[in-house]
Amino acid sequence: MRDLVLLAFIAAVMAMGFRRPFLWVLLYIYVDIVAPQKVAWGLLTQLSISLVVFVMAFAGYFLLDSKKGSRLSARQGLVLLFLVWCGLTTLWADYQDTAWLKWDWVWKGLVFAAFLPLTLRTRLRIEAAALVMVLSAATIIIPAGIKTVFSGGGGYGALSSLVAENTGLYEGSTLSTVAVAMIPLVVWVARFSTIITERRLAMTFAVALCFAALLVPVGTQTRTGLVCVAVLGVLSMRSARHKVLYAGLAGAVLLAAIPFLPASYTERMGTIVDHQSDQSASTRVAVWEWTWNYAKANPLGGGFDAYRGNSFTYQTRQVEEVGGTQEVTYQEVTEESRAYHSAYFEVLGEQGYVGLFIWFAIHLSGLWQMERVRRRYALREDDESRRWRSLATALQHGHVVYLVGAAFIGVGYQPFIFMMVGLEIAVNAVVRRERGVERAKPWLREAEAKVATT
Repeated sequence: MRDLVLLAFIAAVMAMGFRRPFLWVLLYIYVDIVAPQKVAWGLLTQLSISLVVFVMAFAGYFLLDSKKGSRLSARQGLVLLFLVWCGLTTLWADYQDTAWLKWDWVWKGLVFAAFLPLTLRTRLRIEAAALVMVLSAATIIIPAGIKTVFSGGGGYGALSSLVAENTGLYEGSTLSTVAVAMIPLVVWVARFSTIITERRLAMTFAVALCFAALLVPVGTQTRTGLVCVAVLGVLSMRSARHKVLYAGLAGAVLLAAIPFLPASYTERMGTIVDHQSDQSASTRVAVWEWTWNYAKANPLGGGFDAYRGNSFTYQTRQVEEVGGTQEVTYQEVTEESRAYHSAYFEVLGEQGYVGLFIWFAIHLSGLWQMERVRRRYALREDDESRRWRSLATALQHGHVVYLVGAAFIGVGYQPFIFMMVGLEIAVNAVVRRERGVERAKPWLREAEAKVATT
Protein backbone atom coordinates (compact mmCIF):
# COMPACT_ATOMS: atom_id res chain seq x y z
CA MET A 1 0.00 0.00 0.00
CA ARG A 2 2.81 2.40 0.87
CA ASP A 3 4.45 1.72 -2.49
CA LEU A 4 1.24 2.56 -4.33
CA VAL A 5 0.78 5.84 -2.44
CA LEU A 6 4.37 6.94 -3.07
CA LEU A 7 4.24 5.91 -6.71
CA ALA A 8 0.90 7.66 -7.25
CA PHE A 9 2.19 10.85 -5.62
CA ILE A 10 5.38 10.93 -7.70
CA ALA A 11 3.50 10.11 -10.90
CA ALA A 12 0.94 12.86 -10.22
CA VAL A 13 3.62 15.51 -9.71
CA MET A 14 5.43 14.32 -12.82
CA ALA A 15 2.22 14.72 -14.83
CA MET A 16 1.50 18.20 -13.44
CA GLY A 17 5.06 19.20 -14.27
CA PHE A 18 4.29 19.26 -17.99
CA ARG A 19 2.20 22.37 -17.31
CA ARG A 20 4.38 23.72 -14.50
CA PRO A 21 7.98 22.47 -15.06
CA PHE A 22 9.12 24.00 -11.76
CA LEU A 23 7.21 21.22 -9.99
CA TRP A 24 9.86 18.79 -11.20
CA VAL A 25 12.49 20.82 -9.34
CA LEU A 26 10.41 20.60 -6.17
CA LEU A 27 9.88 16.88 -6.76
CA TYR A 28 13.63 16.30 -6.96
CA ILE A 29 14.09 18.13 -3.65
CA TYR A 30 11.59 15.72 -2.10
CA VAL A 31 13.12 12.62 -3.71
CA ASP A 32 16.68 13.58 -2.78
CA ILE A 33 15.81 14.25 0.87
CA VAL A 34 13.32 11.47 1.62
CA ALA A 35 14.73 8.84 -0.79
CA PRO A 36 11.34 7.11 -1.35
CA GLN A 37 13.11 4.28 -3.17
CA LYS A 38 14.57 3.30 0.23
CA VAL A 39 11.26 3.66 2.05
CA ALA A 40 9.35 1.54 -0.47
CA TRP A 41 9.38 -2.26 -0.73
CA GLY A 42 8.32 -3.02 -4.29
CA LEU A 43 8.44 -1.33 -7.68
CA LEU A 44 10.08 1.92 -6.55
CA THR A 45 13.12 0.02 -5.29
CA GLN A 46 13.73 -1.23 -8.83
CA LEU A 47 13.55 2.22 -10.45
CA SER A 48 16.31 4.85 -10.62
CA ILE A 49 13.72 7.38 -9.53
CA SER A 50 16.28 9.92 -8.31
CA LEU A 51 18.10 10.03 -11.65
CA VAL A 52 14.83 10.16 -13.61
CA VAL A 53 13.50 13.14 -11.64
CA PHE A 54 16.95 14.79 -11.75
CA VAL A 55 16.91 14.67 -15.56
CA MET A 56 13.30 15.87 -15.67
CA ALA A 57 14.10 18.88 -13.47
CA PHE A 58 16.88 19.99 -15.81
CA ALA A 59 14.93 19.22 -18.98
CA GLY A 60 11.90 21.08 -17.68
CA TYR A 61 13.90 24.20 -16.98
CA PHE A 62 15.93 24.28 -20.18
CA LEU A 63 13.13 23.20 -22.54
CA LEU A 64 9.87 24.42 -21.00
CA ASP A 65 10.45 27.00 -18.27
CA SER A 66 11.00 30.74 -18.53
CA LYS A 67 14.59 31.97 -18.11
CA LYS A 68 13.63 35.54 -17.21
CA GLY A 69 15.67 36.73 -14.23
CA SER A 70 18.00 33.71 -14.23
CA ARG A 71 21.66 34.64 -13.78
CA LEU A 72 24.79 32.66 -12.94
CA SER A 73 26.46 34.12 -9.83
CA ALA A 74 30.04 33.97 -8.60
CA ARG A 75 29.01 31.63 -5.80
CA GLN A 76 27.46 29.21 -8.29
CA GLY A 77 30.78 29.39 -10.11
CA LEU A 78 32.52 28.34 -6.88
CA VAL A 79 30.19 25.34 -6.56
CA LEU A 80 30.95 24.32 -10.16
CA LEU A 81 34.67 24.84 -9.55
CA PHE A 82 34.44 22.59 -6.49
CA LEU A 83 32.63 20.02 -8.65
CA VAL A 84 35.43 20.07 -11.24
CA TRP A 85 38.09 19.79 -8.55
CA CYS A 86 36.30 16.82 -6.95
CA GLY A 87 36.23 15.18 -10.37
CA LEU A 88 39.96 15.69 -10.82
CA THR A 89 40.85 14.28 -7.40
CA THR A 90 38.66 11.27 -8.15
CA LEU A 91 40.81 10.56 -11.20
CA TRP A 92 43.91 10.13 -9.00
CA ALA A 93 42.11 8.79 -5.92
CA ASP A 94 43.98 6.25 -3.81
CA TYR A 95 40.96 3.94 -3.74
CA GLN A 96 39.38 4.07 -7.18
CA ASP A 97 36.49 1.65 -6.66
CA THR A 98 34.98 3.32 -3.61
CA ALA A 99 35.92 6.82 -4.81
CA TRP A 100 33.75 6.48 -7.90
CA LEU A 101 30.88 5.14 -5.79
CA LYS A 102 30.96 8.30 -3.69
CA TRP A 103 31.33 10.46 -6.80
CA ASP A 104 28.03 9.00 -8.08
CA TRP A 105 26.03 10.96 -5.49
CA VAL A 106 28.35 13.88 -4.79
CA TRP A 107 28.25 15.25 -8.35
CA LYS A 108 24.45 15.28 -8.37
CA GLY A 109 24.30 17.28 -5.15
CA LEU A 110 26.80 19.86 -6.39
CA VAL A 111 25.25 20.19 -9.84
CA PHE A 112 21.79 20.64 -8.34
CA ALA A 113 23.10 23.25 -5.89
CA ALA A 114 24.44 25.29 -8.82
CA PHE A 115 21.28 24.70 -10.86
CA LEU A 116 18.65 25.40 -8.19
CA PRO A 117 19.12 29.21 -8.02
CA LEU A 118 18.47 29.47 -11.77
CA THR A 119 14.95 28.14 -11.20
CA LEU A 120 14.26 30.16 -8.02
CA ARG A 121 13.91 33.46 -9.84
CA THR A 122 10.90 34.78 -7.89
CA ARG A 123 10.02 35.16 -4.24
CA LEU A 124 7.15 32.70 -4.57
CA ARG A 125 9.46 30.01 -5.96
CA ILE A 126 11.91 30.57 -3.11
CA GLU A 127 9.05 30.11 -0.64
CA ALA A 128 7.95 26.93 -2.42
CA ALA A 129 11.45 25.43 -2.30
CA ALA A 130 11.81 26.28 1.40
CA LEU A 131 8.40 24.75 2.15
CA VAL A 132 9.20 21.50 0.31
CA MET A 133 12.58 21.23 2.05
CA VAL A 134 10.90 21.64 5.44
CA LEU A 135 8.09 19.17 4.76
CA SER A 136 10.43 16.60 3.20
CA ALA A 137 12.80 16.68 6.16
CA ALA A 138 9.78 16.57 8.48
CA THR A 139 8.80 13.16 7.10
CA ILE A 140 12.05 11.83 8.58
CA ILE A 141 12.23 13.96 11.72
CA ILE A 142 8.67 13.39 12.98
CA PRO A 143 8.90 9.55 13.13
CA ALA A 144 12.30 9.88 14.83
CA GLY A 145 10.82 12.25 17.42
CA ILE A 146 7.84 9.98 18.08
CA LYS A 147 10.08 6.94 18.57
CA THR A 148 12.24 8.95 20.97
CA VAL A 149 9.21 9.87 23.10
CA PHE A 150 7.97 6.29 23.38
CA SER A 151 11.24 4.35 23.49
CA GLY A 152 13.99 6.83 24.28
CA GLY A 153 15.55 6.15 20.89
CA GLY A 154 17.17 2.85 21.79
CA GLY A 155 20.73 4.14 22.12
CA TYR A 156 23.48 5.50 19.92
CA GLY A 157 23.15 4.31 16.33
CA ALA A 158 19.95 2.38 17.11
CA LEU A 159 17.23 4.92 16.24
CA SER A 160 15.67 4.36 12.83
CA SER A 161 13.16 6.74 11.30
CA LEU A 162 11.30 5.73 8.15
CA VAL A 163 13.79 3.01 7.31
CA ALA A 164 16.62 1.12 9.02
CA GLU A 165 19.33 2.95 7.09
CA ASN A 166 22.62 4.49 8.20
CA THR A 167 23.42 6.70 5.22
CA GLY A 168 22.41 10.19 4.12
CA LEU A 169 19.90 11.94 6.36
CA TYR A 170 19.01 8.61 7.96
CA GLU A 171 22.41 8.49 9.72
CA GLY A 172 21.99 9.56 13.34
CA SER A 173 24.56 12.34 13.67
CA THR A 174 23.69 13.75 10.24
CA LEU A 175 19.97 13.76 11.03
CA SER A 176 20.63 15.45 14.38
CA THR A 177 22.64 18.23 12.75
CA VAL A 178 20.21 18.81 9.88
CA ALA A 179 17.16 18.67 12.18
CA VAL A 180 18.54 21.38 14.45
CA ALA A 181 19.88 23.47 11.55
CA MET A 182 16.44 23.38 9.92
CA ILE A 183 14.56 24.80 12.93
CA PRO A 184 15.01 28.49 11.93
CA LEU A 185 13.69 27.72 8.44
CA VAL A 186 10.71 25.85 9.92
CA VAL A 187 9.79 28.88 11.99
CA TRP A 188 10.18 31.21 9.00
CA VAL A 189 7.92 29.10 6.79
CA ALA A 190 5.23 29.00 9.48
CA ARG A 191 5.38 32.75 10.18
CA PHE A 192 5.95 34.32 6.80
CA SER A 193 5.19 31.96 3.92
CA THR A 194 2.43 33.37 1.71
CA ILE A 195 1.69 29.87 0.40
CA ILE A 196 0.23 28.92 3.78
CA THR A 197 -2.94 30.81 4.67
CA GLU A 198 -3.87 29.07 7.95
CA ARG A 199 -1.25 30.81 10.08
CA ARG A 200 -2.37 29.45 13.45
CA LEU A 201 -2.41 25.87 12.21
CA ALA A 202 0.99 26.37 10.60
CA MET A 203 2.50 27.70 13.83
CA THR A 204 1.08 24.75 15.78
CA PHE A 205 2.65 22.32 13.33
CA ALA A 206 5.94 24.26 13.42
CA VAL A 207 6.11 24.09 17.22
CA ALA A 208 5.51 20.33 17.13
CA LEU A 209 8.10 19.87 14.37
CA CYS A 210 10.70 21.94 16.23
CA PHE A 211 10.06 19.87 19.36
CA ALA A 212 10.55 16.68 17.33
CA ALA A 213 13.76 18.13 15.85
CA LEU A 214 15.09 18.83 19.35
CA LEU A 215 14.25 15.26 20.36
CA VAL A 216 16.32 13.79 17.52
CA PRO A 217 19.70 14.39 19.26
CA VAL A 218 18.24 12.69 22.35
CA GLY A 219 16.96 9.69 20.41
CA THR A 220 20.15 9.28 18.42
CA GLN A 221 22.28 10.07 21.51
CA THR A 222 24.69 12.12 19.44
CA ARG A 223 26.99 14.64 21.10
CA THR A 224 27.07 16.61 17.87
CA GLY A 225 23.34 17.22 18.14
CA LEU A 226 23.70 18.57 21.68
CA VAL A 227 26.41 20.99 20.53
CA CYS A 228 24.18 22.12 17.64
CA VAL A 229 21.26 22.77 20.01
CA ALA A 230 23.52 24.90 22.22
CA VAL A 231 24.79 26.89 19.22
CA LEU A 232 21.25 27.49 17.95
CA GLY A 233 20.22 28.68 21.41
CA VAL A 234 23.02 31.25 21.44
CA LEU A 235 22.23 32.39 17.89
CA SER A 236 18.55 32.78 18.72
CA MET A 237 19.43 35.36 21.37
CA ARG A 238 20.63 37.57 18.54
CA SER A 239 17.05 38.08 17.34
CA ALA A 240 15.32 37.88 20.72
CA ARG A 241 13.80 41.14 21.97
CA HIS A 242 14.20 40.29 25.66
CA LYS A 243 17.54 38.50 25.73
CA VAL A 244 17.83 38.10 29.51
CA LEU A 245 14.31 36.67 29.77
CA TYR A 246 15.00 34.35 26.83
CA ALA A 247 18.23 33.07 28.39
CA GLY A 248 16.52 32.52 31.73
CA LEU A 249 13.62 30.59 30.22
CA ALA A 250 15.97 28.48 28.10
CA GLY A 251 18.03 27.60 31.16
CA ALA A 252 14.93 26.73 33.16
CA VAL A 253 13.59 24.47 30.40
CA LEU A 254 16.96 22.73 30.16
CA LEU A 255 17.12 22.07 33.90
CA ALA A 256 13.54 20.82 33.92
CA ALA A 257 14.23 18.45 31.02
CA ILE A 258 17.32 16.77 32.51
CA PRO A 259 15.39 14.36 34.84
CA PHE A 260 13.40 13.08 31.86
CA LEU A 261 16.43 12.28 29.70
CA PRO A 262 17.52 8.63 29.34
CA ALA A 263 20.42 7.70 31.62
CA SER A 264 22.38 6.38 28.65
CA TYR A 265 22.05 9.81 27.00
CA THR A 266 23.35 11.82 29.96
CA GLU A 267 26.19 9.33 30.42
CA ARG A 268 27.23 9.65 26.78
CA MET A 269 27.02 13.46 26.88
CA GLY A 270 29.36 13.40 29.86
CA THR A 271 32.20 12.20 27.61
CA ILE A 272 32.24 15.56 25.79
CA VAL A 273 34.54 17.08 28.40
CA ASP A 274 37.09 14.23 28.30
CA HIS A 275 37.74 12.61 24.94
CA GLN A 276 40.24 10.14 26.41
CA SER A 277 37.51 8.41 28.40
CA ASP A 278 35.55 7.55 25.26
CA GLN A 279 36.96 5.38 22.48
CA SER A 280 34.82 7.04 19.79
CA ALA A 281 36.05 10.52 20.73
CA SER A 282 39.65 9.31 20.97
CA THR A 283 39.34 7.81 17.48
CA ARG A 284 38.22 11.17 16.09
CA VAL A 285 41.25 12.97 17.46
CA ALA A 286 43.59 10.28 16.12
CA VAL A 287 41.94 10.37 12.66
CA TRP A 288 42.21 14.16 12.53
CA GLU A 289 45.90 13.99 13.38
CA TRP A 290 46.45 11.34 10.69
CA THR A 291 44.53 13.40 8.11
CA TRP A 292 46.57 16.51 8.88
CA ASN A 293 49.79 14.61 8.28
CA TYR A 294 48.32 12.97 5.17
CA ALA A 295 47.44 16.38 3.71
CA LYS A 296 51.02 17.55 4.26
CA ALA A 297 52.25 14.62 2.18
CA ASN A 298 49.38 14.92 -0.35
CA PRO A 299 48.52 18.64 -0.60
CA LEU A 300 46.24 18.09 -3.63
CA GLY A 301 44.18 15.47 -1.78
CA GLY A 302 43.84 11.73 -2.05
CA GLY A 303 40.37 11.56 -3.58
CA PHE A 304 37.17 10.25 -2.03
CA ASP A 305 37.54 7.70 0.79
CA ALA A 306 41.25 8.38 1.24
CA TYR A 307 40.69 7.63 4.94
CA ARG A 308 40.78 3.91 4.09
CA GLY A 309 44.54 4.12 4.21
CA ASN A 310 44.76 5.30 7.82
CA SER A 311 46.17 3.25 10.67
CA PHE A 312 47.05 4.52 14.14
CA THR A 313 47.43 3.57 17.78
CA TYR A 314 46.26 5.62 20.76
CA GLN A 315 45.52 5.22 24.46
CA THR A 316 42.17 5.50 26.23
CA ARG A 317 41.90 6.39 29.90
CA GLN A 318 39.31 4.99 32.30
CA VAL A 319 38.86 6.32 35.84
CA GLU A 320 37.13 4.11 38.44
CA GLU A 321 36.40 4.61 42.13
CA VAL A 322 38.05 1.82 44.16
CA GLY A 323 37.96 1.97 47.95
CA GLY A 324 37.48 5.72 48.05
CA THR A 325 40.36 6.38 45.66
CA GLN A 326 40.46 6.86 41.91
CA GLU A 327 42.11 4.14 39.86
CA VAL A 328 43.24 5.14 36.35
CA THR A 329 43.55 2.44 33.69
CA TYR A 330 45.16 3.02 30.29
CA GLN A 331 44.40 0.80 27.33
CA GLU A 332 46.20 0.79 23.98
CA VAL A 333 43.89 0.66 20.95
CA THR A 334 44.84 0.18 17.28
CA GLU A 335 42.44 1.30 14.54
CA GLU A 336 42.43 1.08 10.74
CA SER A 337 40.34 2.65 7.96
CA ARG A 338 38.35 4.90 10.30
CA ALA A 339 36.18 7.64 8.79
CA TYR A 340 37.10 11.30 9.22
CA HIS A 341 34.33 12.27 11.69
CA SER A 342 34.68 15.87 10.52
CA ALA A 343 33.65 17.60 7.30
CA TYR A 344 36.70 19.85 7.51
CA PHE A 345 39.15 16.97 7.68
CA GLU A 346 37.04 15.01 5.19
CA VAL A 347 37.42 17.72 2.56
CA LEU A 348 41.06 18.33 3.50
CA GLY A 349 42.02 14.68 3.15
CA GLU A 350 40.03 14.06 -0.02
CA GLN A 351 40.35 17.40 -1.84
CA GLY A 352 43.54 18.81 -0.36
CA TYR A 353 44.21 22.44 0.47
CA VAL A 354 42.78 23.68 -2.84
CA GLY A 355 39.48 21.88 -2.36
CA LEU A 356 39.23 22.95 1.28
CA PHE A 357 39.77 26.59 0.28
CA ILE A 358 36.99 26.42 -2.33
CA TRP A 359 34.69 24.64 0.14
CA PHE A 360 35.22 27.31 2.78
CA ALA A 361 34.70 30.05 0.18
CA ILE A 362 31.31 28.55 -0.75
CA HIS A 363 30.08 28.47 2.83
CA LEU A 364 31.62 31.62 4.29
CA SER A 365 30.51 33.74 1.34
CA GLY A 366 26.97 32.53 2.02
CA LEU A 367 27.11 33.75 5.61
CA TRP A 368 28.31 37.14 4.37
CA GLN A 369 25.62 37.35 1.69
CA MET A 370 22.87 36.63 4.19
CA GLU A 371 24.32 39.24 6.55
CA ARG A 372 24.17 41.81 3.76
CA VAL A 373 20.53 40.94 3.11
CA ARG A 374 19.76 41.31 6.82
CA ARG A 375 21.39 44.73 6.92
CA ARG A 376 19.63 45.83 3.76
CA TYR A 377 16.23 45.29 5.38
CA ALA A 378 17.28 46.06 8.96
CA LEU A 379 15.67 49.51 9.16
CA ARG A 380 12.52 48.66 7.22
CA GLU A 381 9.43 47.50 9.09
CA ASP A 382 7.01 46.75 6.27
CA ASP A 383 5.81 43.15 5.91
CA GLU A 384 7.97 42.33 2.88
CA SER A 385 11.15 43.63 4.52
CA ARG A 386 10.50 41.66 7.71
CA ARG A 387 9.77 38.55 5.67
CA TRP A 388 13.05 38.56 3.78
CA ARG A 389 15.16 39.83 6.65
CA SER A 390 13.86 36.91 8.68
CA LEU A 391 14.55 34.45 5.84
CA ALA A 392 18.15 35.64 5.57
CA THR A 393 18.52 35.27 9.34
CA ALA A 394 17.02 31.77 9.29
CA LEU A 395 19.32 30.59 6.51
CA GLN A 396 22.35 32.18 8.16
CA HIS A 397 21.64 30.64 11.56
CA GLY A 398 20.95 27.23 10.02
CA HIS A 399 24.20 27.46 8.08
CA VAL A 400 26.20 28.33 11.20
CA VAL A 401 24.67 25.35 13.03
CA TYR A 402 25.68 23.12 10.12
CA LEU A 403 29.26 24.44 10.10
CA VAL A 404 29.58 23.77 13.83
CA GLY A 405 28.10 20.29 13.54
CA ALA A 406 30.28 19.62 10.51
CA ALA A 407 33.34 19.89 12.75
CA PHE A 408 32.38 16.52 14.26
CA ILE A 409 30.72 14.54 11.43
CA GLY A 410 31.61 13.82 7.80
CA VAL A 411 28.97 15.88 5.99
CA GLY A 412 31.22 17.87 3.68
CA TYR A 413 29.11 17.00 0.63
CA GLN A 414 25.66 16.60 2.27
CA PRO A 415 23.07 17.41 -0.47
CA PHE A 416 20.58 18.97 1.96
CA ILE A 417 23.08 21.61 3.02
CA PHE A 418 23.99 22.36 -0.58
CA MET A 419 20.26 22.86 -1.22
CA MET A 420 20.38 25.51 1.49
CA VAL A 421 23.36 27.00 -0.33
CA GLY A 422 21.25 27.14 -3.49
CA LEU A 423 18.44 28.80 -1.53
CA GLU A 424 20.85 31.42 -0.19
CA ILE A 425 22.15 32.17 -3.68
CA ALA A 426 18.58 32.62 -4.93
CA VAL A 427 17.64 34.96 -2.07
CA ASN A 428 20.73 37.08 -2.69
CA ALA A 429 20.01 37.19 -6.44
CA VAL A 430 16.39 38.32 -5.97
CA VAL A 431 17.45 41.00 -3.48
CA ARG A 432 20.16 42.30 -5.81
CA ARG A 433 17.73 42.40 -8.70
CA GLU A 434 15.23 44.39 -6.64
CA ARG A 435 17.96 46.74 -5.49
CA GLY A 436 18.83 47.36 -9.13
CA VAL A 437 15.20 48.22 -9.87
CA GLU A 438 15.11 50.64 -6.93
CA ARG A 439 18.23 52.41 -8.17
CA ALA A 440 16.80 52.67 -11.68
CA LYS A 441 13.35 53.73 -10.40
CA PRO A 442 13.75 55.44 -7.00
CA TRP A 443 10.15 56.64 -7.16
CA LEU A 444 8.98 53.01 -6.98
CA ARG A 445 10.12 52.59 -3.37
CA GLU A 446 8.41 55.83 -2.38
CA ALA A 447 5.17 54.68 -3.98
CA GLU A 448 5.35 51.33 -2.16
CA ALA A 449 5.96 53.13 1.13
CA LYS A 450 2.90 55.34 0.60
CA VAL A 451 0.75 52.32 -0.19
CA ALA A 452 2.00 50.53 2.94
CA THR A 453 0.99 53.47 5.17
CA THR A 454 -2.50 53.91 3.71
